[in-house]
Amino acid sequence: MVDVYTLGEAFAVVTSGRIRHEHEARLDVAGAELTVAVGLARLGHAAAWLGKVGGDEIGARILTALRGEGVDVSDARVDDASPTGLLLKESRLGQAARVTYYRTGTRLTLGNVPIDRIATSRVLHVSGIAAALGARDAVHAAVRAARLAGVTVSVAVNYRDQLWPDLREAEETLSALACSADVLFVRQSELDLVKPALGGDREVIVIRGARGASVRVDGVRHDAPSLGTPVVDPTGSGDAFAAGYLSALLERLHPADRLRRGALLAAFAVSSTSEWQGLPTRAELPLLDSDV
Repeated sequence: MVDVYTLGEAFAVVTSGRIRHEHEARLDVAGAELTVAVGLARLGHAAAWLGKVGGDEIGARILTALRGEGVDVSDARVDDASPTGLLLKESRLGQAARVTYYRTGTRLTLGNVPIDRIATSRVLHVSGIAAALGARDAVHAAVRAARLAGVTVSVAVNYRDQLWPDLREAEETLSALACSADVLFVRQSELDLVKPALGGDREVIVIRGARGASVRVDGVRHDAPSLGTPVVDPTGSGDAFAAGYLSALLERLHPADRLRRGALLAAFAVSSTSEWQGLPTRAELPLLDSDV
């Protein structure tokens, strides 16, 4: 049985200074759901990732990286007709990194979704990014399959304004997706986008950046501070947090401990130049838990 099944986009990341002048750059691979899958696999959970990559060296690198981390990619698709997407990140001293996406046609479709595999998983994790990138039908099909089978549905809002030219469409789509969740990850700045999903019995984890995170379970609010780690790159911290929280949820830990593990993984993510390479392993976790 798969502990957590997730689906979404993965792409190459090229990081440098000013692109027009630099002669050196760093190549990595990334993706919101990729980070969640790797974070869970490093903690010993059975994680599966569904995505579509191009039939190129970048696509091969993504699948190789995931396999190397122990993530099940048996359902991943290779599209020889489209290249894998690319992100250029320009890091400038004292400024937020400037990001340029080169997204392609490697989009999941309804027919790519393995209903039976999702139905036998413990958790399905999806995000608003996949819904914004033309994989909306695939995401909804996966959620329907999970709910029919009684699988816990985890949703990260992950609103990106550049992906949603129409704010009203974003609100409608993300609210509907959030309302399907049993576990909902939402940043403080995203609360107004998903107001209809903030009530009910679902676990709503509000991530507040430097002010920590909170969750209400069975009518009781639990809080955890951020760990105050020096930030190298904040990208991917929310996805790392989700991986830590879901790991603790699978282990039936107390809500405060779920938040604590989420904050721990987020701290490791922001202290690395990669969204996922700095995440801790299961062997490191007991020591880290005792030190934090």
